[in-house]
Amino acid sequence: MSDPFTDNTAAAQVEIVRYGDETADIHASSDEYAARFGGPVGEWLLSVQERAVLDALDEECTSVLDVGGGHGQIALPLARANRSVTVLGSSHVCATRLRESIESGLISFRAGNLVELPFAPASFNLVVSFRLMSHCTAWRTLVAEMCRTASHAVIVDYPVWFSFNLLSPLLFSIKRRLEGNTRAYRLFSSLEVRREFRKHGFRCVSVKKQFFFPMGLHRALKSPRASRLLESVARALLLTRVFGSPVVASFVREEG
Repeated sequence: MSDPFTDNTAAAQVEIVRYGDETADIHASSDEYAARFGGPVGEWLLSVQERAVLDALDEECTSVLDVGGGHGQIALPLARANRSVTVLGSSHVCATRLRESIESGLISFRAGNLVELPFAPASFNLVVSFRLMSHCTAWRTLVAEMCRTASHAVIVDYPVWFSFNLLSPLLFSIKRRLEGNTRAYRLFSSLEVRREFRKHGFRCVSVKKQFFFPMGLHRALKSPRASRLLESVARALLLTRVFGSPVVASFVREEG
């Protein structure tokens, strides 16, 4: 089996052992993907996401499973917030960018099937998954497994139809030219996501819509100050509340 800390930027030199068919997190765990969130604009985009997640936490969210979180965008902020965090990746190569944090004991890592989670029911207080659901073919199974494994809550992100994403089919080629490594992704309605969680006994308790304008536009502007201004205006006009995307949604297990 390959070393989980082998350099995953040199694909030809890496033996990538996959666990299951859902492996979108391999790309999301790469240096190439991390570059999309590099620089001041990327840091600002991630800060908005991080704030949305931390605001959704309650005192019961102490032990965390991050499904497909090899990018570290959620695992590391949660660990720094004194949560016990385990990241599950579809391959050992997904641990590459987390190496320092794993070796220091800040977080733990395990490789396994993302839609057949290798954990007993209610193994974690909280299960999170970001940058995965929209690229997961078996997303309903993913939801079911996260609910099975969470004793208290699940937090996910997903892009919604009722936003600038309506133009995605028309703008995809432009976005790919601007960003270089854009992938196709599934769009959701919040109603269908809530219904899916409800099947497994979880109700939605909070929704945070992150941006009115597409993240690709903010990357193209290369100015956090301009982006903050645009988004502040959109929030003041209630545009983000209606049309914002992606969504950070928190679901809590219903009692009884």
